[in-house]
Amino acid sequence: MRRLLDIGVPFMGLLLLIVGGYLGLFVAPTERHMGDVYRILYVHVPSAWMALVAFTVTFFASVVYLFNGSWRADSLAESSAEVGVFFSVLVLFTGSVWGKPTWGVYWSWDPRLTTAAIMTFGFAGYLALRRFVDLPERRAIWAAVTSIIIYVDIPLVWFSVKWWNSLHQLQSSPQTVSSEMVLPLRVSAFAFLFIYIFFTRLRCGISKRRLELELGEFPGELQEGAR
Repeated sequence: MRRLLDIGVPFMGLLLLIVGGYLGLFVAPTERHMGDVYRILYVHVPSAWMALVAFTVTFFASVVYLFNGSWRADSLAESSAEVGVFFSVLVLFTGSVWGKPTWGVYWSWDPRLTTAAIMTFGFAGYLALRRFVDLPERRAIWAAVTSIIIYVDIPLVWFSVKWWNSLHQLQSSPQTVSSEMVLPLRVSAFAFLFIYIFFTRLRCGISKRRLELELGEFPGELQEGAR
């Protein structure tokens, strides 16, 4: 089963990425006001969704660690945060590329952009904290508390365009985009979901091996998860 997941998850991610890219570039219609530049939406929006998913997984894994000291939860929290930072940086980059032709600037201190930047730098700081603390137990506790504090920003990212007047459009979803754009957006979203799962699993393996070296033994619960 584990080997099937190791092969199937990246294969599905790559396949859906190709299909989603084709649909987004060649099948989805041109947007009335923005023209073809809007097609970056099929990367920008799924990246944003996966960043929020990744940081939510980090939040819950951190809570689990604080309650029962699970090293598997700590590894998952770290791994998901690292992949989430990648996606959030991709969100800021693609948003800037999209913003220049539509808003006239690469960056604006729009509520959505500002809260997304805080989210990105906050979890980048979370990862930096993990690098600077040597003791595994102390590192895991401090990191868990930090991630819970930073997570307060996530609802602000999601609801910012509803709570404040903003340059940023409402969240892209089947309810807010043209029906012809829904399928490419969904395919791209699932592609990014499989990519998130693949890299998080890969990163968890690295985290578990590091814990084995730091603790002088492979913790029992990690041994079970590695089988």
